[in-house]
Amino acid sequence: MARRSRRGANGSPGQPSGASGDPAGARHTAAAGPLTGRWLLTGKDGRLTAYAYGGGGLLRWTESTPGGPGWTGPDLLPAEGLTDLAVGQGPDGYAHFAGRRRTGTADAGTVTYHHAVQYQSGRPLGPWESLGTLYQRPETSHRGGPPAVAVDAQGAPHLFVRNAGRGVHVRRQDGKGGWQPWEDLRGSKAFEGIGADSTADGRVWLAAPGEKGLSRWTQRTPGGPVERAEDLPYLARDGSVRTLETSPGRVTHFWHAADGSGVFAHRDGAGVLALGGGPAVGAVAAVRAVVDGYDCTVLAHRGANGRTALAAYPTEHEAAGLWWTEIGEECPGSPALAVDARGLLVIACVSARGELLVSRQKDGSGLSMGRWQRL
Repeated sequence: MARRSRRGANGSPGQPSGASGDPAGARHTAAAGPLTGRWLLTGKDGRLTAYAYGGGGLLRWTESTPGGPGWTGPDLLPAEGLTDLAVGQGPDGYAHFAGRRRTGTADAGTVTYHHAVQYQSGRPLGPWESLGTLYQRPETSHRGGPPAVAVDAQGAPHLFVRNAGRGVHVRRQDGKGGWQPWEDLRGSKAFEGIGADSTADGRVWLAAPGEKGLSRWTQRTPGGPVERAEDLPYLARDGSVRTLETSPGRVTHFWHAADGSGVFAHRDGAGVLALGGGPAVGAVAAVRAVVDGYDCTVLAHRGANGRTALAAYPTEHEAAGLWWTEIGEECPGSPALAVDARGLLVIACVSARGELLVSRQKDGSGLSMGRWQRL
């Protein structure tokens, strides 16, 4: 596979000139909210990093050592003029970011898309690369929804957006680091808040809520073309979908029902499953973690009252039941879940005051979470 990054003299990924963070300047910057996608990521060195937006760029907090409990940050990483920032990560551990920049008015301006990479935990962000507009014609160059990012087995980022016809377009990197042209994946009546992710072997999945149900696309083989999968005739809230690999090569989709009746899930061979949880907003967070010695799927979401709700059940055994528990204070954005270097569950959210709040699973105590750290 062709290399995708400049490498320093020691063989580690180097940073292009002009890439920098501003840790000191970010100390007093409040986060406006988390990024779209899995915004709490594990780096190759085992440290967790949380990403939010605010202060004209990306805000980043990084564990001081794998498993914490200390953190550094927030560091401010420039992203001037970019909105709708999204993050994705592939098997190589690199964090890929995408955003869109609008110039002019909403009806007569231009929307361009941009991409940047962070190669290592705590390192500067590479420069933002412009991917141009979704459409070349002036009368349609202002069209195109917020981006979603997924990274495949070859480390190739895929940038997905809802297009002017309310289908989905994708632009992906090739094996030499260049970008292929935009490709129309079809679809219809999709909402803007699409969700993208990839499996451990690097197969990309995309799910788009819409007026007719949940549309899905996938790579049937690692590195292959993105193709339509079976649509689901269930109405999901815009921006609520999360995809989790729940057994090797098999994924489960989670979403909030459009009618407020709770969290639902779908897995090929299992059908659609009701998981409770009541009315909620934002994206469902999902991760697999060990709870009392069992492989469990842990879910979190922001309830209608703004507080985070948490639940768990044995992975792919939804019939065992799950109970939702509210924890923490009111947070305006979607929570994130991850497992740290010690195998403990970590939940993060951005507070109404713009702080990062982090809670870590207590050792040997089931799903009991420790006190919130305010960072």
